Amino acid sequence: MKIKSFNVIPNLPENLKALDELSTNMWFTWNWDAIMMFVGIDEELWHRSHRNPKWILGTLAPERLEALSRDKNFLGKLSEIKNKFEDYIAYKDTWFAKNSQEQDKGIHIAYFSMEYGIGEGLPIYSGGLGMLSGDHLKSSSDLGIPLVGVGLLYKKGYVQQVLNRDNWQVERYPENDWYNMPVQIVKDAGGNPLRVEVDLAGEKVKVGVWKVPVGRTSLFLLDTDLPENSPQARIITEQLYGGDRENRIRQEIVLGIGGARALEAMGITPSVFHINEGHSAFLLFERIRHLMRGRGLSYAEAREVVWCSSVFTTHTPVMAGNENFDFEMVRKYLEAYSRELGLTFPEFLEIGKEELTSMSFCMTVVAMRLCAFLNGVSLLHRDVSREMWHKLWPQLPLYEVPIEGITNGVHTCSWISHEHHQLYSKYLAGGGNGVPDSCDFGRVGDMDDREFWDTHMIRKQKLVKLVRERLKRQHQRLAADPTVLAAAEKVLNPDYLTIGFARRFATYKRATLFMRDLERLLELVTDEKMPVQFVFAGKAHQADTHGKEFIKAVAKLSMDPRFKNRIIFVEDYNMNVARYMVQGVDVWMNNPIRPLEASGTSGMKAAANGVMNLSVLDGWWVEGYSPDVGWAIGGSEAYNTDEERDYVEAESIYNLIKKVIAPLYYARADDGLPHHWIAMMKACVQKLVPHFNTNRMLREYYDKFYMHAHRAGGKMADNSRVAEFTGWRRKLAENWDQVKVVTDQFKPEMELHAGARLPVRAVVWLGALAPEDVDVQLHVGTAGGESVFKEGRSVSMKQESRMGDSYVYAGEIQCSKSGRHDFSVRVIGRHPDAVNALMPLFIKWSDE
Repeated sequence: MKIKSFNVIPNLPENLKALDELSTNMWFTWNWDAIMMFVGIDEELWHRSHRNPKWILGTLAPERLEALSRDKNFLGKLSEIKNKFEDYIAYKDTWFAKNSQEQDKGIHIAYFSMEYGIGEGLPIYSGGLGMLSGDHLKSSSDLGIPLVGVGLLYKKGYVQQVLNRDNWQVERYPENDWYNMPVQIVKDAGGNPLRVEVDLAGEKVKVGVWKVPVGRTSLFLLDTDLPENSPQARIITEQLYGGDRENRIRQEIVLGIGGARALEAMGITPSVFHINEGHSAFLLFERIRHLMRGRGLSYAEAREVVWCSSVFTTHTPVMAGNENFDFEMVRKYLEAYSRELGLTFPEFLEIGKEELTSMSFCMTVVAMRLCAFLNGVSLLHRDVSREMWHKLWPQLPLYEVPIEGITNGVHTCSWISHEHHQLYSKYLAGGGNGVPDSCDFGRVGDMDDREFWDTHMIRKQKLVKLVRERLKRQHQRLAADPTVLAAAEKVLNPDYLTIGFARRFATYKRATLFMRDLERLLELVTDEKMPVQFVFAGKAHQADTHGKEFIKAVAKLSMDPRFKNRIIFVEDYNMNVARYMVQGVDVWMNNPIRPLEASGTSGMKAAANGVMNLSVLDGWWVEGYSPDVGWAIGGSEAYNTDEERDYVEAESIYNLIKKVIAPLYYARADDGLPHHWIAMMKACVQKLVPHFNTNRMLREYYDKFYMHAHRAGGKMADNSRVAEFTGWRRKLAENWDQVKVVTDQFKPEMELHAGARLPVRAVVWLGALAPEDVDVQLHVGTAGGESVFKEGRSVSMKQESRMGDSYVYAGEIQCSKSGRHDFSVRVIGRHPDAVNALMPLFIKWSDE
């Protein structure tokens, strides 16, 4: 049977046409005036639609639309919001416009990610990676940074969680209806839906493209669920992180290779490519292939161009978290493709092998080898990543491994409550045109304590209401008896100290740590003078049985009569539940196994609403913690066993809550307010929000990476310059074995006084290389009697003379501090077009 389809769009009255554009640009997700306007149209539909105004407009009865078209108050509000939106889009005085130099005006960044959490009405996200990606796009829009996002359009993009009678997580996969969501089909010049093609093991798979406007920024989503594709190809983009390993590599080829081709087909030519986690690393090969074909470059030349203009962000602090594919799967899908790059298949595999003996192809390794700009997502994660990946740069001391730290942030406007938005707007100057971190948060301390506390309590009461409603629906679904339904309406007390925990239930996040000593826990929740209650939410990955066991344990405990109404597990954690929780609890708890939390951002969202963190010193909290803004679980010490660690940190949680947190919360003045607690809430906002936001993060990416990648790529636009640089690198590779360096005239027993200068001379043999090909450096630091520096710095030495086939270099060490010091001399490659002097990986240390 042949079925034909057609699309019906809302028939909006002429004076309501502005609603169409406002409902399809995700700008509304962080503009409270727009949100409240859509809520006012029909609050029930707003919640039923999961905050999707496009669906609301398509569902409204004609009578309601007609009534709105005659409502002068509504039309006035609509006009005001339309003007605000148009002013935002047209705003010229952005951060980028004011801070970028003339040579950088042509920059254009393409940001690739597997998932995006922009709003509940576009459910193509799973967890923290998606939340970060969505906030990244929003801040690039606010700052005016020219950037586009690329991802996949998942037919079943969001997993719904339900708990069965045994408290076991069961997954549901609702299908997305794209024609009632804020996405638009991208069409070609002929007005037909745009198509690009990728080869998947010999099958030519067509890929469609959809566009999502995100303020000034655009997100492009790739789709294989097309009639012209085979059933096997159509399910490639069906489910986020779904399917087997074979479907995963197919997804990542579509994202990386298909994404690069889609941008080309749309005439978008980015100067910088940013890979957010390794899933999209295949795009680097596609860029190389495109340059080889389009500019006639060799593989080595094209690789240099791609390398210097690519950025990679790693998010995982454990080796098992990196994406790996076995060689045979890579052979099936990419052996023919490798020949288009002029590589043999073994040469192609080498790019993704961690070590010579590795038996899998690692996407993180591919990205690290083909991108010049690398970073972890916090300062601690930078250090962990350097240690993890030191094997790729064994010639370097650990602290010189070229992985930087750019700490994650959150898009503040997207995560503060409406009430907090009104409070901040009333008291804080600045913050115009969608840039919340320009507010003068230093003035938070001047806010009236009563108003600040009342704002928090409104959000707390709304959280309690939400939890009761969701718990009641859960019991109704399970056909619970009336007494259970009635009890659901009484859980939690908004006056009690409320601690929240919501995140993915991975085992390393230790959601059950607070249950380690049930007697201690019972003391906390039943304390008559200082009662404590806990609200939990979160999902386990579909295949994570251990994570599901954790959920079952917490949910089961919540039904224990001893803990009833004091410990609650909220089913089906999503962006909306997250928002209510970070805005409504008193304390945000986080207790991962250090250092396995690369960054974490939920605590930043809580802080933006004046909620203090109780957290292990991991991820961002290492940088954010101080005693006046929250509490640290344990310390940064190492433990002998897992058992010892869990015991110490569980005890820390119990003791902090009982002896410090609860007494502070319940210490009320004559006016009934906890003024010392409120002072900490204000300090939390004042000190943390200005730094831990994605506007700061984007500025840091721009200043450290994007700007330099754009400039480096611009230099490589000249084929002759690329050829010269590639020739220099080849010359080093062919002659580096001839390089030798020894230090001269140094007596190990020599003692110097502080303030003295120690002259150092070195004799260097360069073979066929010239002095201008290298930089001879004096490296000074601390080795602690070992053959590896633990810390240090380098200064260039000056060529003093030539002796036959060798060169003499001179330098000096300023002895500013007493104690033992170590030094060595090394030779590295030097070229004016090298983005990072160390990255050509030609390094020779003194061996005498």
